[in-house]
Amino acid sequence: MTNEEIYNSIIIGSGPAGLTAAIYAARAELKPLIIAGNKPGGQLMDTTEVENFPGFPQGIMGPDLMQNMTRQAERFGGKIVQENVAAADFSQSPFSVKTDRAEYLAKSIIIATGAEAMWLNLPGEQRLRGKGVSACATCDGFFFKGKKVAVIGGGDSAMEEANFLTKFAERVTIVHRRNEFRASKIMLKRAQENPKINFAANVSVVDVVGENNVEGLKIKNNDSGEESVLDVQGVFLAIGHKPATEVFKNAGIETDEKGYIKIINHTHTNKEGVFVAGDVADARYRQAISAAGAGCMAALDAEKYLAEAESGSSN
Repeated sequence: MTNEEIYNSIIIGSGPAGLTAAIYAARAELKPLIIAGNKPGGQLMDTTEVENFPGFPQGIMGPDLMQNMTRQAERFGGKIVQENVAAADFSQSPFSVKTDRAEYLAKSIIIATGAEAMWLNLPGEQRLRGKGVSACATCDGFFFKGKKVAVIGGGDSAMEEANFLTKFAERVTIVHRRNEFRASKIMLKRAQENPKINFAANVSVVDVVGENNVEGLKIKNNDSGEESVLDVQGVFLAIGHKPATEVFKNAGIETDEKGYIKIINHTHTNKEGVFVAGDVADARYRQAISAAGAGCMAALDAEKYLAEAESGSSN
């Protein structure tokens, strides 16, 4: 079913980037449509307390923060639908976005679909996400002061996360399934020289131990098959992130070798009238506040684009 209305802007995604873009676009009276997905709110919905988002000196629960942003976007006239995008066509304006329920048309698009941390999909890992299991050391490291934690991974990200966590944790153990590490020599050396970092190499992760919080990490030696439990109270996954760009594969949007959308200029993509914000284009910072800032910029760029297009059409 094709919706006959042509929106000024469609915002795809409902994390900090998408909802901030929605707030700015709605306040500019663009009356945006926000396609939030069936599980709106982004990665912060899996986060307990957020202490590094400005304006909340006592912290705020991740779902509460996203609910506040949603209400703010709706207050200014943003329309939110909980549907999943299935395909998009950005070859001509108005642009087309197809969901699992309908087809929508818009004069501009803001892509803010985010990126999902890669997980091992172990029962304990999934059960304890946000309760000692995390994929963001800079987000959650503060909560592990004086505790023992494990970082799973063997690349530069794992080394960087481990080094960062030593600011808070008593001990950090890097757990890797191979004897060799993918990390660059300088990053590996930095971790090896840190007295707070230990290594558990050539082991597979069996599961995260604990019911309501992390009590240990069960691992298995790949040679002997012997199982043991690391004494840790926190587990950080550092095995990579996957940007949510699959649905735009045939829409003509340029991505880099890892699948992140290429930013051509500020928030512009290679398609005129299509903008991007947040983790779907950011493999480096991956913070709620940087995503929100990018959402603001994308909305302002979309507003300017629409004004210029309108001015040009009226001449």
